[in-house]
Amino acid sequence: MAPTPVSPSASSYTPANATITMYCRRFVGNLLKGQTVGVIGAGRIGSAYARMMIEGFKMNLIYYDLYQATRLENFVTAYGQFLKANGEEPVTWKRAATMEDVLREADVISLHPVLDKTTYHLINPERLAIMKKEAVLVNASRGPVIDEAALVEHLKANPMFRVGLDVFEDEPYMKPGLADMKNAVVVPHIASASKWTREGMATLSALNVLGKIKGYPVWGNPNQVEPFLQENLTPPPACPSIVNAKQIVCCRPAIGKALGANTDRLVSTC
Repeated sequence: MAPTPVSPSASSYTPANATITMYCRRFVGNLLKGQTVGVIGAGRIGSAYARMMIEGFKMNLIYYDLYQATRLENFVTAYGQFLKANGEEPVTWKRAATMEDVLREADVISLHPVLDKTTYHLINPERLAIMKKEAVLVNASRGPVIDEAALVEHLKANPMFRVGLDVFEDEPYMKPGLADMKNAVVVPHIASASKWTREGMATLSALNVLGKIKGYPVWGNPNQVEPFLQENLTPPPACPSIVNAKQIVCCRPAIGKALGANTDRLVSTC
């Protein structure tokens, strides 16, 4: 059996004030298995999320991206073949021609676009209206991607529609009414709040500084930073994750020569 998305109001019920009958009748959700997950923006994070939902819950995939996510498509195809070989229903994938196709077809929709003038209020009243009445919308990208005031009105009008938010349009504030919605799960921008992730973020930041001082080149694969996080191994001689390296003219040898005197002190603090 696959987990079911259930209203957060269930957390307010305890054995002291609820009966087994209340649990059985009230808190009933839908299976994720066999449903469709929709991903808007199938880059590194969007693809990782899609794989988690597909492999974890055996959901089908529909995605929209300006670029074809070939690696993700190959993964879903291979996983579907594995399921079929073991007598199970295979999962499927589809690259949508438009974002609206994803919004209409998906049962769970996750947003992973960059925030710019083309994605500001990407989810607006018109696009909310074409989603399924019982859809689940998740935003862990940037708050202004969703018209938050329109979202509040949509949640009020569609009690079976659910949303999960880790980001907000005007952080740290929320639009009036959002915090009171029973069909909204909101957390204060803490999607990265695991011990391993936070320690890894600090380590990569320190190694970026060290790499810049020493004049190391930028790491060739920003999606593969695990070699920098092995506790018992020396990290590679590179800047692990500077995504805007070209803009800041990162890691040229001249910088290392100019700041070389400070290198040993920095190494001791990393």
